Amino acid sequence: MASYASGAGFGRGEGATFWIDGASLWIGRSAGGSNVHVAFSCRDRRSVDAFFEAALRGGGKDNGAPGIRSKYHPAYYAAFVIDPDGNNIEAVFCPE
Repeated sequence: MASYASGAGFGRGEGATFWIDGASLWIGRSAGGSNVHVAFSCRDRRSVDAFFEAALRGGGKDNGAPGIRSKYHPAYYAAFVIDPDGNNIEAVFCPE
């Protein structure tokens, strides 16, 4: 994790892969849903599947079961859930 005055970055190894800047991003409740879409990069398809199952158990709503999304890339494997606050959360594995 890296941090600075208004935010933080999260990731493994050298470098953050997910940044939250308190000055420019807010994830929370809103009337009628959210325009926020957050995507997390996964190491493999099994991690995407595990994310989806855990998210549903935790109160998320299915917004796209794990599978290939060839419109993005031939190897783009992803799953999508709407979290309890209405945000679209994605887990993705794309080896290429």
